[in-house]
Amino acid sequence: MKAERSSTAIPNGGEMRVIWGGRGMDWVLERDPFLEGTGEREDEAGNFRLLMGWANIYRRRLKVFTAALIIYLDYKAVQKRVKWFSKSQEDITWERTHQRNATRVLNLIIELEGLWVKLGQYLSTRADVLPEAYIILLRQLQDSLPPRPLNEVQQTIKRELGKSISDLFFEFVETPLATASIAQVHRATLKDGREVVVKVQHDGIKEVILEDLKNAKSIVDWIAWAEPQYDFSPMIDEWCKESPKELDFNHEAENTRKVSQNLSCKSVHESKNHLNSLDVLIPEVIQSTEKVLILQYMDGIRLNDAESLDAYGIDKQKVVEEITRAYAHQIYVDGFFNGDPHPGNFLVSKEPPFRPILLDFGLTKSISSSMKQALAKMFLACAEGNHVALLSAFEEMGLKLRVDMPEQAMDVTAVFFRNSTPATEAFETVKSLADQREKSLKAMQEKMNLNKKEVRRFNPVDAFPGDAVIFMRVLNLLRGLSSTMNVRIVYLDIMRPFAESALLGSLRSGQEVNSQWIYDTPVHSDVEAKLRQLLVEIGNVKILGIQVCAYKDGKVIIDTSAGVLGRYDPRPVQSDTLFPVFSVTKGITAGMVHWLVDKGKLKFEETIANVWPEFGTNGKDCIKVHHVLNHTSGMQNAMGDVFKSNPLLLCDWEKALQHIASLTPDTEPGSQQLYHYLSFGWLCGGIIEHASGKKFQDVLEEAIVHPLNVDGELYIGIPPGVESRLATLTIDTDDLEKLMEMNSRPDLPDSLKQGNIVQIATGLPALFNTLNIRRAIIPAANGHLTARALARYYAALAKGGIIPPPHSNLSKPPLGSNPHIPKLPPLVTEKKRRGIKDFFNLKSENRDYRLIEVNIDDSNDDAGGSKMFNNPKIHDAFMGLGDYSTLVLPSGYFGLGFRRFKSGNGRITSFGHSGIGGSTGFCDVEHDFSIAVTVNKMSLGGVTRRIVQLVCSELNVPLPDEFSETGRRGPDTQIYRSN
Repeated sequence: MKAERSSTAIPNGGEMRVIWGGRGMDWVLERDPFLEGTGEREDEAGNFRLLMGWANIYRRRLKVFTAALIIYLDYKAVQKRVKWFSKSQEDITWERTHQRNATRVLNLIIELEGLWVKLGQYLSTRADVLPEAYIILLRQLQDSLPPRPLNEVQQTIKRELGKSISDLFFEFVETPLATASIAQVHRATLKDGREVVVKVQHDGIKEVILEDLKNAKSIVDWIAWAEPQYDFSPMIDEWCKESPKELDFNHEAENTRKVSQNLSCKSVHESKNHLNSLDVLIPEVIQSTEKVLILQYMDGIRLNDAESLDAYGIDKQKVVEEITRAYAHQIYVDGFFNGDPHPGNFLVSKEPPFRPILLDFGLTKSISSSMKQALAKMFLACAEGNHVALLSAFEEMGLKLRVDMPEQAMDVTAVFFRNSTPATEAFETVKSLADQREKSLKAMQEKMNLNKKEVRRFNPVDAFPGDAVIFMRVLNLLRGLSSTMNVRIVYLDIMRPFAESALLGSLRSGQEVNSQWIYDTPVHSDVEAKLRQLLVEIGNVKILGIQVCAYKDGKVIIDTSAGVLGRYDPRPVQSDTLFPVFSVTKGITAGMVHWLVDKGKLKFEETIANVWPEFGTNGKDCIKVHHVLNHTSGMQNAMGDVFKSNPLLLCDWEKALQHIASLTPDTEPGSQQLYHYLSFGWLCGGIIEHASGKKFQDVLEEAIVHPLNVDGELYIGIPPGVESRLATLTIDTDDLEKLMEMNSRPDLPDSLKQGNIVQIATGLPALFNTLNIRRAIIPAANGHLTARALARYYAALAKGGIIPPPHSNLSKPPLGSNPHIPKLPPLVTEKKRRGIKDFFNLKSENRDYRLIEVNIDDSNDDAGGSKMFNNPKIHDAFMGLGDYSTLVLPSGYFGLGFRRFKSGNGRITSFGHSGIGGSTGFCDVEHDFSIAVTVNKMSLGGVTRRIVQLVCSELNVPLPDEFSETGRRGPDTQIYRSN
């Protein structure tokens, strides 16, 4: 294009000559000699450029918007027209439309250059979702842009390195190997004979990139305003933050050295057998300045040169798999990765074993250890379909959602880690993704009660972490790379070892240091110091994560946390970590029944049918409340069939109540004490709801949570928003073989005898780790709580219901400081409230988790001393003694809802409840003592027993028989007993 010139006078006697040349850098203000010494920026010829003046900015924006509008209208017109075409005509029409608009996009990018080239390079790799016409045309942008003049290259080198090309190089090839958006690369030979490549930044490209970023952000902001569900602001914000780093080649040089060191790259091939070892090459850095980078020359074949790859017999599948492994190592192991893996940034060496060569580390992202672990956790959660871990990973990385839809969140996340597909299957892939999106929109529409227009404008993401943006981009580029190479990559298989290594490596390193393994909080007493020594002695072989809390005479004497949240969760256990505690939950549920009796809403001696009429069928009309609490109702096997056939049916509270109300007792009520391992919860839950006229969780909050000020730390069925504080269950595999002898035991419930006790035990962690079970109301088995909340509960029971003084201020975070029911972010963002009209009308009330109003005297609670119970003989009621002895079987394990313990002298002075796997909570009423232990590594109870033995011995508290070496154990600890 022929340049046109115009001129106009400017102050100080100068003249501005505007040169219009049709490229992105055309407004030039040439300096007049009269301007010498005024301080304005100038080039070596004495001129300075008014780069990207306002007219050029708007010209570029106008071109972008115009092209976008033309393409949009073209597609909309074709979409309406092809409805009347035959299938063959429709295919031809769409092919021509794609070709026509792909040409428009390519021409626009070549004309504007700058940032738009980067966008084109990214799109050229998305063969999995874009039509073939776009891929073929945009592929040119990977390395074949028009080169900059050699004179410009020579001036930049001399300005940066202080010497001319002839002084620096023995030979310099004038024709560049490649020209990209920011720089072009020339081959050269140093004076010492070393072959190198010289990367030279385009003159003035920095200003172009920065202005294009502003333009791109304006477009993204407009899209977010017009179509809220397409809010890409976090992505463009992260790009604006990271892209300028590419403009400093010193930064790229350091990145190159660091990645090469991390990946242990060597020029000589070595046989590596380690699972996570790599076999890739990275050029050595020779010299760098801000705008010039000299690297070792490596002879290789470009990935888009299919003919040469085939001629050398290169296995493209193996090459892409090794590149994927290299990126998995960078992300999950190093936390430092190249954010721009498009095909132009890779070569394949020409010598066997044909190793991938990794190039261009300008856009390299560094992430924190916590973000690295969160990304690894997200990956493994997706691989295993673990919704709890996924939501926890979101919380850890700062990704906030406006709607609680775990299934859809999993589906969307799975899209990023899905297997890649060859370019030939792009249409099917696009259709599948579109169908999935429609399915998710429909589910969201039903969940939020939106119409079709509203749901398409609703953005379910409230906050998206910037660190994850480049990560997502890398995944998409890698998928596009594999599609371009026409290979199929199973990312879940290739990346998994690296993600596991990231988490397991953190676990090992964290547990090697004892001071880090035990969470750093002040010691309350000498006995706590000795307890911590014991925990270190037991070590991480038997302990994964644990909490221990104890009260003596109303004061906290122990509040210790140690270990980690889960096998794949290296975060430390803290005082507010929520542990699933199985049958420990029964002690909480029993307390709720006693609370209703104390309030006059219920009587132990009355029949259940009196408060729950639907229950009085099929021979259950004579079952009384105390029968259930004492495990003598004859309903010990109720729900066992459901547990075996379809465990997830246990998650439906209303159906579970209806089902148990329709069953027939297995034995005569009151005749035998047989452990109600699951049925206890629904029987008590139905009694609680019908006697109180309130929902189960409302009664739990009113009777226990709020009075004890344990908000956010005691649940039976967790609400959305607490997933990041959940400990994950695993099992002590060394103890499994000890369970083999259990099947023949006569005291096991029939439903357990019929199955394999080992199989049941190994299946429990997996089942009770699922989100559905954790959120379900199962009052016999799925309590989620902290040891300090449980210990405080039993401290209150030990004093007949008197609330203890506030928990120790040494515990961090403070007890009760977590919101009991976390709220989702608002549906309307601040941006929209500042001027965008609300596009739908929604109530923000969360009906599933509504706090009830409870009239509690906060001043009394703060000081301690208020009471949960008024019955002066409440201890006898708990343990089935005195006036209540006729309501229990004299020789049974249980009082009224609690396991009662005998001490060495045979007296019953303590009560509580343990759970399968090792968690426990109990109190001794004569010594005003309570203790709670929560664990996430299910074992035969040996760890818990040693802890209780130590603490009781140090305090001269009688040891309950359940925790002695030879004493009689309750049903849960019998199943999980130690010899």
